[in-house]
Amino acid sequence: MFKQLLTPVGDSLPLSFLVAALPILTVLLLLGVLRRPAWQASLGGLAVGLVTAIMVWKLPATLALSAVANGAVFALWPVMWIVLAALLVYNIAVVSGRFDAFRSWLLTNVPNDRRIVLIVIGFCFGALLEGVAGFGTPVAITGSLLILVGFPAMDALVLVLIFDTAPVAFGALGAPVTVLGSVTGLPVHALAAMIGRQLPVMAAILPFYVMGLYGGWRSIRALWPVLLVAGLSFAAGQFAASNYIDYTLTDVLASLFSLLVTLAFLRVWRPAPDPAFAIQDEAALEARPAGAPPAWQGWLPWAIISATVVLWTIFKVANFGQQNIHWPALDKAISITLYHDKPYAAVWTFQPLATGTAILLAAILTAAAVRLSPAAFFGCAVQTVRQAWKAVVTVMLIVGLAYLMNYSGLAYTLGLGAASTGHAFVLLSPFLGWVAVMLSGSDTSGNALFGNLQVVAANQLHLSPVLFAATNSSGGVMGKMISPQNIATGVSVTGLTGQEGRIFARTFPHSIVLTVILGALVAAQQFLIPWIIPAH
Repeated sequence: MFKQLLTPVGDSLPLSFLVAALPILTVLLLLGVLRRPAWQASLGGLAVGLVTAIMVWKLPATLALSAVANGAVFALWPVMWIVLAALLVYNIAVVSGRFDAFRSWLLTNVPNDRRIVLIVIGFCFGALLEGVAGFGTPVAITGSLLILVGFPAMDALVLVLIFDTAPVAFGALGAPVTVLGSVTGLPVHALAAMIGRQLPVMAAILPFYVMGLYGGWRSIRALWPVLLVAGLSFAAGQFAASNYIDYTLTDVLASLFSLLVTLAFLRVWRPAPDPAFAIQDEAALEARPAGAPPAWQGWLPWAIISATVVLWTIFKVANFGQQNIHWPALDKAISITLYHDKPYAAVWTFQPLATGTAILLAAILTAAAVRLSPAAFFGCAVQTVRQAWKAVVTVMLIVGLAYLMNYSGLAYTLGLGAASTGHAFVLLSPFLGWVAVMLSGSDTSGNALFGNLQVVAANQLHLSPVLFAATNSSGGVMGKMISPQNIATGVSVTGLTGQEGRIFARTFPHSIVLTVILGALVAAQQFLIPWIIPAH
């Protein structure tokens, strides 16, 4: 059994920390500074990671390659299977005219103002898509909708990437929280409640933050009532569902509540018209092609996908036919030094009826509901593969790197370095989750990696383990907006393939700012208002 090294560089933790960070710095440099496509940045990071893991951390090459393969296969199934199926639903909506119908419904039921559409679609509707699918799907679909109403493609993607943070910790029907409970041994309901006492604060801030980026102070002053309603309604729904109802349905319930409340509010309050943000004139809004489907049918694909995935989860359909495959030459071949030489399992859970399969069923049901021919359905499938194959390659590379860093010990060296900073760890804690999710694109994977480390560090520093385990998940959501996986999926349907570096560079500062704000909130919860931490 290979025993992970924690300080292989001169037996020094600071030096080892710096070397362990090289693969991450490579990805950041290639994406953010050199503006390379995401697949190139991911490949570069993986190459540096392999050299570092094998030559410095002394991981045998067979184990290193096996770890990369394990990560790549996980990226393919279930992660990209979900994305491909969701993009298929999107393409069916486009080909059948339901995407245009959705746009028409939107433009005739909300004020003629791009800023309002940004809140309703980018924030409220995007959170619903994150709740049922996740993994970059909301970025692709809501980004496309914003482009249809006049947003420049680059602006649309940057804004929805920032919005796709508040719901991430409870995305894919609470999977990140479930995993966090299993790796830490802490009660899952206490963890969900704690996350539900952090992210609602961020959710209430986000509409104001994003509107400031898009429209400046002038737009905040003009729209503050609807910004307040959208942010607080989502925050209230997220808090109530995670603390008192069912954390697995938090995003679905919170986003639906926010969407309905915001649309209802816009029936009784409308901003003063502003020609600078008008979509088009009223006559053009009312003009629709003869034979076009009714505007309300624009909701049909998204209603079908939401209902299918929720029922699929409630009845645990994914568990049928599940196979736990012990990864060859890797499962329990490595011991985690930081966790008292605990054998590192490598089990790929293959579910033929995973969430992606549920979304595929939703695609078939949508095609039947809109009377799409088999030939057109096949054409949509081909178009989906053409759009997404670069995103698939990118995600396989970046998740392969994440797995390599986990199994080699590189990630644990980074975690140990952060945990050894004393009470500065309070502010650094969110960045552990941030790093993990930036690499893997998944809050679930980030919790599996650093969730227990947060608990170990918290106990050593006499801090709340529930607070800091939850902070790993909450911090991870801020890394989601700069994850190559998320960005690659977003550009796949918006004509910006190859420009991932520009998107990353525009999004990165906001990721840091929001993570720092979260760190300040965590410090306040630990030292100023500790009563807010749930008992466990």
